[in-house]
Amino acid sequence: MSAAFSFALTATDGAARSGVISTPRGEIRTPAFMPVGTAATVKAMMPESVRATGADILLGNTYHLMLRPTAERIARLGGLHRFMNWERPILTDSGGFQVMSLAELRKLTEEGVTFRSHIDGSRHRLTPERSMEIQKLLGSDIVMCFDECPALPADDKRVAESMRLSMRWAARSKEAFGDRPGHALFGIQQGGVTQELRAESAEALRAIGFDGYAIGGLAVGEGQEAMFGVLDYAPGMLPEDKPRYLMGVGKPDDIVGAVARGVDMMDCVLPSRSGRTGQAFTRRGTVNIKNARHANDPRPLDEDCTCPACRNYSRAYLHHVFRAQEIISSMLLTWHNLHYFQEIMGGMRAAIAEGRFAAWQAAFHAGRAEGDIEPF
Repeated sequence: MSAAFSFALTATDGAARSGVISTPRGEIRTPAFMPVGTAATVKAMMPESVRATGADILLGNTYHLMLRPTAERIARLGGLHRFMNWERPILTDSGGFQVMSLAELRKLTEEGVTFRSHIDGSRHRLTPERSMEIQKLLGSDIVMCFDECPALPADDKRVAESMRLSMRWAARSKEAFGDRPGHALFGIQQGGVTQELRAESAEALRAIGFDGYAIGGLAVGEGQEAMFGVLDYAPGMLPEDKPRYLMGVGKPDDIVGAVARGVDMMDCVLPSRSGRTGQAFTRRGTVNIKNARHANDPRPLDEDCTCPACRNYSRAYLHHVFRAQEIISSMLLTWHNLHYFQEIMGGMRAAIAEGRFAAWQAAFHAGRAEGDIEPF
């Protein structure tokens, strides 16, 4: 593809890697965590606030945007970046995850998927070609192949059929994507938790050739141990000189474990969704701000954190606004969580560059194991 999209590895430490993805809209430092802006917004956050947390790239959702406000409308209004006031890189998923998560609303064939909208029941057709068209209309910098993956656990026959269908769709996606300088297309490895199927998928993707490679079909019910079991070999099956993206992950422990196994990019709704439900991730584990123990506590969530929630507000205030269902609760806790996730990424990038990733990882787990500070 175009020289305007490139990936350079700058350091490795064991299997962990740090590097830079260059795009016409700016650089993405890896390992990178991408906040999820499903409907052209990271919920409860302004775009400039998301950037202030350290995010280099956001994720947008093909399925949701094609239904509302429609990709055609976004294109008429100047594309997704202008529409949502985010001028840095955007990755869009293909709609493939919703093929799985909204299975009761869909009909799957070799050609593609027919959905019933979860909003109004209207019928929509999504194929590899249509997914590429939608993502082009959105103007995303990193486009994902259209794929299908079964929820786990599933039998090997079902996983194999699904993976091979996704590989045929990957070839169609590549053809439909065409030549788009400055934009990248990522293939998606499937194969469940079966090493032979993952190898077959990786070989098929490498033969087609992509700008980056995702590891799909994990964090869909198999559990962390099984996921790490796959990540012990799956990243190594993918080209070393291209970015590796683990889709839909995850919890802080999942992210660190994935980077330790050679993953460069991740995304998850967890930090923003948890913020809206009163959960804050800290270096000492997860804090549930709704608990009564915080009602009279004048201390910050995390005294070492520099986010606005920790700098300017007490646990008592955060507890109060959550209980009172005030909008600022979602705003502050989401900002804190996204800040913490980006702090993890920055910590890992520095540790990999300095050859001390194992020590950083041990300190990270030790801090999380300490648990929250004693009640006030």
